[in-house]
Amino acid sequence: MIKKEEDMSNTKEPVSIKEWCQAAHGLSREKGWYDDETGDSFTTKMILVHSELSEVIEEFRNNKGFNEIYYGANGKPEGIPVEMADVLIRIFDLCEYFGIDVDSAIKIKHEYNKTRPHRHGGKKI
Repeated sequence: MIKKEEDMSNTKEPVSIKEWCQAAHGLSREKGWYDDETGDSFTTKMILVHSELSEVIEEFRNNKGFNEIYYGANGKPEGIPVEMADVLIRIFDLCEYFGIDVDSAIKIKHEYNKTRPHRHGGKKI
């Protein structure tokens, strides 16, 4: 449903991660990405997150700056920050769709990470 112009000024922007999950999923539904869910599994949806990460790498390989946003065809924003945003938008959308409370999970994991030793796990990267 399209809101009247005067109503748009009163629309609250998402603040919390939960609100971003709701907004991302709502927009995905509005744009028709859930009209035919018969062939979409969790794995398929996660592959789409991976594809967005690959787009981040492609921007880097094309020597784009970490904070560089440029505009492509039809005014579409491009660049590393935009592709990183796409990763988050896809994740937020899926968290809402699958009922994952990622807001709480981030808090739990962050608190746990505080207890870990310096460069835990001994991995090089």
